[in-house]
Amino acid sequence: MQLASSGGRRLRHAALAARKLALEAERTVTRKELSAAARDAGKALDLRPAQRAVLSELVACWGEQEWERLLVWPSNDYLMSRTGLTERAIRRILRQLVDLQLLAPKDSPNGKRYAVKDLAGQVVDAFGFDLTPIYARRGDWAAMLIEQKQLREVQKRAFDEVTICRRATEEALSALAEHFPDVDRSEIETRLKALQARTPTRSRVTLPADLLDAWQLLRTDVEEVFYEAGKAGLGVRHTNNNNGSPSEPCNKGFPKKAEAVRSTEQTSEQLSPELILEACPTLSDYGQPVRDLADIVSAGRYLRAALGAHESAWAEAVEDIGTVRAAIAVIYVLQLYEDDVAKNGGESRIKNPGGYFRALTRMVKAGKIDLAVELLAMRRRRMS
Repeated sequence: MQLASSGGRRLRHAALAARKLALEAERTVTRKELSAAARDAGKALDLRPAQRAVLSELVACWGEQEWERLLVWPSNDYLMSRTGLTERAIRRILRQLVDLQLLAPKDSPNGKRYAVKDLAGQVVDAFGFDLTPIYARRGDWAAMLIEQKQLREVQKRAFDEVTICRRATEEALSALAEHFPDVDRSEIETRLKALQARTPTRSRVTLPADLLDAWQLLRTDVEEVFYEAGKAGLGVRHTNNNNGSPSEPCNKGFPKKAEAVRSTEQTSEQLSPELILEACPTLSDYGQPVRDLADIVSAGRYLRAALGAHESAWAEAVEDIGTVRAAIAVIYVLQLYEDDVAKNGGESRIKNPGGYFRALTRMVKAGKIDLAVELLAMRRRRMS
């Protein structure tokens, strides 16, 4: 930072640049508008809490005078009493705000901050700090916030892709261990552990540039090893789980036939397929048309794995609340999870959807939750 001497306060180039910023002709500014610009500036510049506290108190001192400059003149003692900071901290933060071109100091002959009044006692001028740059640069704050949001979106997509690659790699290694235990997996497992150690958590904004490429390469390599181990897909052993009679029709692989809908489980119109489709658009992930309760059961059993719910949780739900309501509970929890992810920027408060599903079915069994009421409320929120 280059400095020049003015005989009193050291003159900063940032202060000179801030002085050149001005309001539009005949523009009046309210305290609400100035506060909004200050909040945007704090977010855009990622100000620390102490800096935001001092800036907020300066803005609160603005009296909405119809001047060309937005001048305030609070003393350090006043700022200390309002923020709880020491005078040394106040002075340091004021210098930092000047360097960020948020303030422009307007010094008096004796270095004090005070208002100048006319003979009628009206304030006509003041010596202290000029807040005009905060409001004049509101376009800069908006542009910076948009850029930060775009960066967060890019980082979110990158983290999502890393998660997909990690899961695919782990699944391929598991398949190798199950179908081709003789294949050497040590090198791939070493690379996997190294990448897991390098990968930061989502709370960190920046993802190393080469990390995503490394995950994609590892996924490609391990899937290629599995492909070659199976002789291009021709050598994978077939697991015969059909222990029934050869004369029985082979329909066990079709999800819709997995479990029949008993007549005692027919639900009311409040749990119709139409209502479920309107409340839970996540059913589109099922990939099959949903026309009746049998399709709902098929979709619920198919989407159960997407929740990470164990088969024992599904079996317990079927035993406790019936096949139809178990399937509806799966679809409802999956929609809750996806809505929460969309609402909270890629993160959900439901950390264990499978456990949430198990708890939900128990509350439905106990009569603490009515699925029809919950689905109606979900549809109402979606339509509004």
